Amino acid sequence: MKIACRILTIGLLCILVNILATGPLFAHDAILRGRVFDAQTGNALSGATVCLQGTKTGALTDENGLFNLGKHAEGSYTLQVRFLGYQDTLLYTVLRDHLENSLNIPLQPAAIELAAVDIHSEKGLAAISGLDLHLRPIQSAQDMLRSVPGLFIAQHAGGGKAEQIFLRGFDIDPGTDIRISADGLPVNMVSHAHGQGYADLHFIIPETVREVEFAKGPYDAQQGDFATAGHVAFRSLNRLDHSLLKIESGSFNTWRGLAMVDLLGKSLREKGHSLYIAAEHMYSRGYFESPQDLKRTNAMLKYNGRISPNSILSASLSGFGSNWRASGQIPQRAVDSGQISAFGAIDPNEGGTTHRHQANVDLHSALPNGIQLRNQLFAIHYDFDLFSNFTFFLDDSLNGDQIRQSESRKILGYNLSASKESEFLGLPVQHETGASLRADFVQDVHLSHTANQATLLASYARGDVRQLSASAFFKEHIHVSSRFRADFGIRYDQFRFQYRDALSGADHAVWQGRLSPKLNLHFSAHQKLELFLLSGIGFHSNDTRVVVAQSGPQTLPRANGLETGFILKPIEGMILTSTAWALDMQQEFVYVGDAGVVEPGARSLRAGLDISLRYQILPWLFADVDYNFAHPRSANENGTLDQYIPLAPTHTSIGGISLQQGRLSASLRYRYLADRSANTDNSRTAEGYFLLNAMVQYQTRKIILGASIDNILGSSWKEAQFETTSRLPNEPAPITEIHFTPGAPRTLKISLGYKF
Repeated sequence: MKIACRILTIGLLCILVNILATGPLFAHDAILRGRVFDAQTGNALSGATVCLQGTKTGALTDENGLFNLGKHAEGSYTLQVRFLGYQDTLLYTVLRDHLENSLNIPLQPAAIELAAVDIHSEKGLAAISGLDLHLRPIQSAQDMLRSVPGLFIAQHAGGGKAEQIFLRGFDIDPGTDIRISADGLPVNMVSHAHGQGYADLHFIIPETVREVEFAKGPYDAQQGDFATAGHVAFRSLNRLDHSLLKIESGSFNTWRGLAMVDLLGKSLREKGHSLYIAAEHMYSRGYFESPQDLKRTNAMLKYNGRISPNSILSASLSGFGSNWRASGQIPQRAVDSGQISAFGAIDPNEGGTTHRHQANVDLHSALPNGIQLRNQLFAIHYDFDLFSNFTFFLDDSLNGDQIRQSESRKILGYNLSASKESEFLGLPVQHETGASLRADFVQDVHLSHTANQATLLASYARGDVRQLSASAFFKEHIHVSSRFRADFGIRYDQFRFQYRDALSGADHAVWQGRLSPKLNLHFSAHQKLELFLLSGIGFHSNDTRVVVAQSGPQTLPRANGLETGFILKPIEGMILTSTAWALDMQQEFVYVGDAGVVEPGARSLRAGLDISLRYQILPWLFADVDYNFAHPRSANENGTLDQYIPLAPTHTSIGGISLQQGRLSASLRYRYLADRSANTDNSRTAEGYFLLNAMVQYQTRKIILGASIDNILGSSWKEAQFETTSRLPNEPAPITEIHFTPGAPRTLKISLGYKF
């Protein structure tokens, strides 16, 4: 705890230095700041570009639409404000010395014009992400994950468990190498009963999401644990444009009801206050022969308001619960022999329950000296219970090999950050610094052998986890010239791992830390071409049970990342991005949650190429293509990087055509995953697939009608695949082969919404 307090103190000192040291750099006293928002709804616009014409000064609005252009000489200025999907705005203002000039800037919605995207802005690619979310059909938070180019997901436990994630040559499985957050709260669960970094997004109501920010690689000092392949940040709506009632019905007896209601009157909304509630309930029998009976309920209450001229408070409460049954992964031989169909089950008694409840308070303040300060405090309560059977009768020929993984967890956390625009030697500089604390108290992390979800046969592992993490970071964005920008960052994370083994009585605690420097360079070679070179060291923490059993640097493995590429506008309305990248992962030890054992991993090296194209063919017609190639290899026992990484994706692509014409929107999209190795010597193949999906939606002032078809071609495909050794009843010996979960057949869904 002492070291954690020291880390927090270092972060506070960084912020204090930031506040005190940058003030004297200015020779002028007039402060220019403001807020950018939608003129029709009042919603804040995050990522809008605000430039002061005739100077090098510019800024991007934060998640509350706020910007700060620092101090300037007394006089008249012109601001240019740009944001995708809104009219460009020019605003004339007069600055007076010793006064704070705070502007409210409404933007009028307009037709989307890709030609207006500024590729030189720090969030140029984020604007493209916003376009993707606007144009693509979104049915779940998992669909929003797919907005990250090259990211694929797979479900293999009945629809209630967190999805398996694939990105940049990683089989991330529950979430070991991608950092995911929602409104600043962690989604990844450390030292989880099922697997390290377990990231369950089912608690997010998709209609409440206003922004998905992402970046690949370990290049952002603000992102710490798990941010090796990349990070994804979900942000929810601060206020509703309108209240909404919605009902959906689909194939396989699937239905969902949604209500989103604005709880404040017009007068309070006009004063900058918002309070709304959102709730959903869904049920699905599922397309398996054994009913999945997935039930999920979500509810969220959120307040956002300006509590002073320079402070915005956001507070939310949410709750989530889910239960389901699953058919699990089935062996190919059982299907080939006719014992079961592709939608059958060997053990139909798999499934689980999970709950998550959380409270979040977030205060953004604009201090008189130009500092943007954020304080966030959160608490999470989480329960998890999962029954699985991967090997059937391999170890227990009488009762079967069903296992149970369960835990109950409380998380307390605090985030503090500050940013400020200033000048150094005449160069525009943006300073960012922050600190955070997170404490996980996990009770009764249990791995056991069970029968029919009712009988406990044996406990394989059982105990309590106490994991504390503290971090501090500092980032500098220096505009060396109008064309060249350098970003430097450094981060330090300190962990305390403690595990009390309930079976042996042992109680161990270990301290470990990791320093992570970053350096990113951006060069505007031309008005339509930006080049970049990104470098950084990242890491992911390992399970507490690994650390106490095998303490050392390999249990906090380092990831060395490097990538280079460009953003290009070759013709009007087209944006092309290309990135060549490499990521070197240090050798590590891994806790296998399904077996309760620690296995040594090998050093790995992944390299690849990402290409993305966005093209506005006509004012109402858009096309997009993402192609991602990865060459993942791990070291053999001699240290040579020549082994395949099981299930690691190599060739992936997504794309489609989207239409936005008045009240009508539609899209036709494909998803392609190539064959890949299922083991280290490529002797078995995990089969790829090509899927085609379509969506159409029509809106009036009050009514929203929608329909979607997934897997239009009716393809038979395998969603999740593993090389597994198992034994079926009456088999004389175990067999190793591909086990899989079938993908969904052709699926139809219709929806009806009413706005009020």
